[in-house]
Amino acid sequence: MKRLMIPFAIIMALSMIIACGPKAVKPVSEMDTPEHHFYTGMKMIDQNRPQEAQVSFDRALKLAPKFSKAHAGLALAYAYLGNFTEAFKKLDTAWDYAKTDDEKLFVHIGYIRVNTMSKAACTKIGVDCRQDTAWLDKTKSEFKKAIAIDPKSSAAYYYMGLAYKNALDFAEAGQMFAKVLELKGELTNEADIQWKLVQDIQRAMPGTYTGKKIALVEKITRADAAALFMEELKIDTLYKKRTLKTFDTSFKAPDQPSKATPKPTANDIADHPLRLDMEGIIELGVRGLEVFPDGKFLPNDYVTRAGYAMMIEDILIKVTGDQSLATKFIGSTSTFPDLRSDLPYFNAVMVVTSRGIMQAKSLTSGEFAPLDPVSGVEALLIIKKFREELKF
Repeated sequence: MKRLMIPFAIIMALSMIIACGPKAVKPVSEMDTPEHHFYTGMKMIDQNRPQEAQVSFDRALKLAPKFSKAHAGLALAYAYLGNFTEAFKKLDTAWDYAKTDDEKLFVHIGYIRVNTMSKAACTKIGVDCRQDTAWLDKTKSEFKKAIAIDPKSSAAYYYMGLAYKNALDFAEAGQMFAKVLELKGELTNEADIQWKLVQDIQRAMPGTYTGKKIALVEKITRADAAALFMEELKIDTLYKKRTLKTFDTSFKAPDQPSKATPKPTANDIADHPLRLDMEGIIELGVRGLEVFPDGKFLPNDYVTRAGYAMMIEDILIKVTGDQSLATKFIGSTSTFPDLRSDLPYFNAVMVVTSRGIMQAKSLTSGEFAPLDPVSGVEALLIIKKFREELKF
């Protein structure tokens, strides 16, 4: 009897475990399938609509509680919503249920994506993640496992490229995106955009950690412009080398105490991570980056192409000492169809474009697009050309 009771007890225990597990609900229509809801959920993820994606993945899991890809998809939805604790839990569950190579590959890529998104703060200006490399090591490990399953997985290469870009390793990122283009599979268009971006960043050659971060922003702010001029252009050193020194030879009484002149600043930059860069620019007095009459610098306001041209023109005049540049093109005819000659920034645009420091936004139409924002990589490329102009 004892021998019979032991296997009977094991069978009963297993039955109870299975009974307590999640039960699949019955579909209500022909299209109410786990695969259809998973497909819809991934489409919502691609459109950056994570809440709607979550609904689709939840429905897929009600129909098939052990559907590995739906668990991984739900992990992506949680990651897009900023809930990385749940995202990693869902990926672990997806891995437990993964049986086929296709499912395992999808989970490995999921780990790459969630790891990268969890470190998105590393690309924010003022956040230093150089010591935090554990996430990238884990991501590399998942990538190796992914391509071991499928050496031609475009998705694995593409999302690893985004991981390297997030880690500011543009050379490695470029190689990953180039591989996607070589494979000519999915994500080719997206990889082409990213590959061109990292190529431009490498051409711009940002030399500082802050410069590399600003290279990734779509629209630079006044604070970003200040940081680029101070850290990448090293404008303070440039001014010392290129401008004439002035000396105060006025009489001062021997016992007259000297009063230290306080450095000019703004009343809205005290807690900004780029405060020192902005204070340096304010002290130097770059046109277009001054403090406003109300004492504000407005560090988060975006810089337009016209505004950036005025800044570059002002620096050029001060460095070369050529004051005639300030009025050189006044009264001349505009070479751009969208730039009137009576605009306050007309001369600046003409100065920088005539020297090849900036160029038309559209080479097809010839438009300069003066009110369009300046991207980080564009701002860096302009600084590079500016340096070349000074050397010439």
